[in-house]
Amino acid sequence: MTSPPLALHISEAFLPSRPAKTPGTTTLSFAGLLSPPLRLHEDLKDGCGGQLWPAGMVLARYLLERQDELRGKVILAIALALSQSPQAASASHPANPPLLVTDLPILLPLQASNIALNALPATAILSLPLPWGSPLPTDLPGPYRRPDIVLAADCVYYEPAFPLLLETLGELLGTDEGEEDDGGEAPLVDGAVGVVEQRKGAVCYFCMKKRRKADMRFVASLKRAFKVVEVMKGVVDGEKGVFL
Repeated sequence: MTSPPLALHISEAFLPSRPAKTPGTTTLSFAGLLSPPLRLHEDLKDGCGGQLWPAGMVLARYLLERQDELRGKVILAIALALSQSPQAASASHPANPPLLVTDLPILLPLQASNIALNALPATAILSLPLPWGSPLPTDLPGPYRRPDIVLAADCVYYEPAFPLLLETLGELLGTDEGEEDDGGEAPLVDGAVGVVEQRKGAVCYFCMKKRRKADMRFVASLKRAFKVVEVMKGVVDGEKGVFL
């Protein structure tokens, strides 16, 4: 005869539960760097991609201060429902091809609602699903299969997905057929902002916040797979443990 399982009750005074974030709209201008300001609706009902996260904010400011580096580039943003929306706005420029923002299919409606909320035209921004670890979708437009710049922030949070993220970055930044690796360097961000490079001329601005030891194991894997240059790390914009 087996004993019934024991129930463990932990007092709220000892371990308070985290209050659920209610849906709402945030306005961001980054002290006037972003004009007009960006309006973002946050809603966690379909997952953690439905709110702003620290690394996305850090990378957005970094890009807003360096917009000339983005001019005329083909840019694809990974996992951009909301966490990277400010950096997406900072990468949008009339001289650029449309910015392609991607995420899981379940988060695309929130992405679309924020595009509409800011009245962004199709000439400025496009939205498509891009699951990690799968071959690039057949409907992914040609130039975006080999983008000049990939934006990725707050993508390091779920350890089982780390190999899938590396695989997708490899597909987007991989060396073109017949092209040799030039051995150069590119910047990466560790807890702040960084640059990752594999194919000549292709760069990923990668920003993450360290939350656990596994996150740094991912950084080690990233450095084995790509040329990585750390741009910033430590305490960035008041956020501790951000890497770029």
